[in-house]
Amino acid sequence: MSVADENALFEKLTFSAEGLIPVIVQDAKSKDVLMFAFANREAVSLTLETGFAHYFSRSRAKLWKKGEESGHLQTVHDVLTDCDEDVLIYLVSQEGCACHEGYRSCFFRDISGNVILPRLKDPKEIYK
Repeated sequence: MSVADENALFEKLTFSAEGLIPVIVQDAKSKDVLMFAFANREAVSLTLETGFAHYFSRSRAKLWKKGEESGHLQTVHDVLTDCDEDVLIYLVSQEGCACHEGYRSCFFRDISGNVILPRLKDPKEIYK
């Protein structure tokens, strides 16, 4: 994407006062929701440039590439936005677990707290 195209994109998108935009992450084939995160302009730009999902961690106050520590990369096939252009969807191919707790999706519990998905990996094996 050219600088002019990227500038035009960022003119259209609505970022919060903190400079963030919500990102819903879906499996490109099944459309299962894998996770939810936030991105800043740099994260969106890197995602579009590299084809790998990048986000902004509010708790760590830093940019991060999904899978940089775990190896559980997200290859981004498409980026969608909603009608208000204030939320993004990344359609991805997920390597390994999307969730840092070792599940395919971060949405592994129902509202009562019951675990509804199998744990794929022990988090101790993912994060040394």
